[in-house]
Amino acid sequence: MPDTENLTAKALWEKYARSDTQDTKDEIVLHYLSLVKRIVYRLMPTFEGYSNFDDLLSCGILGLIDAINKFDYSRGVLFEKYATVRIRGEILDHMRKQDWAPTSLRRKIQAINSAFSELENKLSREPADSEVAEHLGMDDADMQKIMSKMHMFNVMHFEELLMGEGSGIQAVRDTGETPEESYENKELKQLLANMIDDLPERERHIVTLYYYEELTLKEIADVLGVSESRASQIHSKVIVKLKTGLEALMNS
Repeated sequence: MPDTENLTAKALWEKYARSDTQDTKDEIVLHYLSLVKRIVYRLMPTFEGYSNFDDLLSCGILGLIDAINKFDYSRGVLFEKYATVRIRGEILDHMRKQDWAPTSLRRKIQAINSAFSELENKLSREPADSEVAEHLGMDDADMQKIMSKMHMFNVMHFEELLMGEGSGIQAVRDTGETPEESYENKELKQLLANMIDDLPERERHIVTLYYYEELTLKEIADVLGVSESRASQIHSKVIVKLKTGLEALMNS
């Protein structure tokens, strides 16, 4: 059976190539709006009623429009991959500009990470969120709010590392790499792949589900049979571990 969605996208791009009118561009935006929403949901935990969805969706749509304006359909590059980088970049740039992670929040994030590790060693099992909150003398609701920000904070800074100067990944934004950038890109991906292979099975599973199968945190939590906040905490721990390892390798 023909892929109706891809046929629709192809028809829209061919129409846009013939006549790049605003109406056609609006049709393309509407067609890929579900992609923007999917990216926002993957970046933003849903537990504790995190309320910035509309702001992040608006930023994502700006990234989508930018991608449409700069995309060359004739090159045969898959638009979804190209657009995803720009949509994520626009959202993460917005998050950085908000400066929503002051030193006090960073200290609390570190305290929660440390508490999880300490209690896991002490109890010989994964502690419940309520046990961590009690250990820290923190209200359950307050800890959940911090953990929702923890996920976005860690994802933002890990992405910043990958997109930073000298990382070799910056060229992905424009899909036009020099030979040197292409080599650095492949080298960095191989380093990441090696580090992921060395992760404990459960952490490696989360990386696979989040980055390769592109599940949201809620979907990952359902697969693992844990709370969304716990899936977020484990994912954040993995991101910190990979970020720290990459920085050490790049600075060695």
